Amino acid sequence: MEQKNFIPKEDGLDNSLSVLREGYLYITNRAIGFQSDIFETRLLGERAICIRGEEAAKLIYDSEKFKRNGAAPKRVLKTLFGEDGVQTLDGEAHRHRKAMFMSVMSGEALQSMRDITRKQWELAVRRWEHKEEITIYEEAKELLCRTACEWAGVPLAEEEVKEKTEWLGSMIEATAALGFKHIKGRNARSKIEKWVQELVESVRTGAMEPPENTALYSFSWHRDLNGELLDKKIVAVEIINILRPIVAVSIYICFTALAVIQQPEERLKLQSADEQQLKNFVQEVRRFYPFFPFVPARAVKDFTWNGYQFNEGVLTILDLYGTNHHPDLWEQPELFRPDRFNDWNGSPFNFIPQGGGDHDTGHRCAGEWITLEIMKESIDFLANKMSYQVPVQDVSFSFHDMPSLPHSHIVIRNVRALV
Repeated sequence: MEQKNFIPKEDGLDNSLSVLREGYLYITNRAIGFQSDIFETRLLGERAICIRGEEAAKLIYDSEKFKRNGAAPKRVLKTLFGEDGVQTLDGEAHRHRKAMFMSVMSGEALQSMRDITRKQWELAVRRWEHKEEITIYEEAKELLCRTACEWAGVPLAEEEVKEKTEWLGSMIEATAALGFKHIKGRNARSKIEKWVQELVESVRTGAMEPPENTALYSFSWHRDLNGELLDKKIVAVEIINILRPIVAVSIYICFTALAVIQQPEERLKLQSADEQQLKNFVQEVRRFYPFFPFVPARAVKDFTWNGYQFNEGVLTILDLYGTNHHPDLWEQPELFRPDRFNDWNGSPFNFIPQGGGDHDTGHRCAGEWITLEIMKESIDFLANKMSYQVPVQDVSFSFHDMPSLPHSHIVIRNVRALV
């Protein structure tokens, strides 16, 4: 008989406010205090089990033990993910919908993303040369809105760029927000869903013909397990699940700029970097800096794992940031060291900035490869293809802000193209 282990339990009737206060470090702080990578608490009025580490990631991505439906808070669905999107599906329905996303992630499509990103960076630098100073985060959102729409086959007129950038940015920034920012994010989702639904309708009526290898075309004509076209509202949610994550890479670009500024020795290496060295730098930015904090799931049955009892329906939360900084998995995790990825074993469960598990059939972010291509091109510009001055500013960031960003959003001056 398997030994039963006790799950440490946090005091308090509800600790949701502690999550908002501590943000990315909420689970890690208690794991250190309990000396345990698993503990029990109460969040949003219910029992929750919090876990971190490689074995914990393997557990929560086991579809025989956990499901995603009913796990994410409604406020997140109303802003970030959208209702009835791929993140909320399980089983065959999830695999079928995920295949739709993976169908637009071919090698040719990834090269196209790299080429579009490079073009948009070149155009952006030319615009910045006529400005005294620019803010990296704000400019990166616009740059990536242009990139995302072009890559996905979504028409975007020049006069629409700032509006659509604002909508997508508001959804991202409302992830854990309260009050006005949350309402703004919900309103932005309503507007952008309506806009994309109209595009889907235009594709289906023949009024618009996007390229066949793009998300707008592929998703508009995708059929469900019953052979029926997806409802246009769901298609809109899923197209936004392409556009929004691409624009969210602006967070990583902002942190990339911070790393280039604060890590002069590593920047020097980038001057003669090959593709692997660029990728190492990208991966270390994604490991080191905060991005998405947690992943929720619900147990589909009663089971015992490592002696710990899980009951059917229990909310279980995996610590993404804490796993990427776990001292048992990463040597000196508090140091920024891109070369550590020369020896990384490639596990899909110990490096999980955008989720873990399998890309094709699991819940790992389908756009992770896109993220890598965008960031490799962006690093090359920030380190090698433009000169700029960095004024004194507050580049610190807070772990209780979700998403977290350097407080100044990284201001640079006197931008000049070097190529």
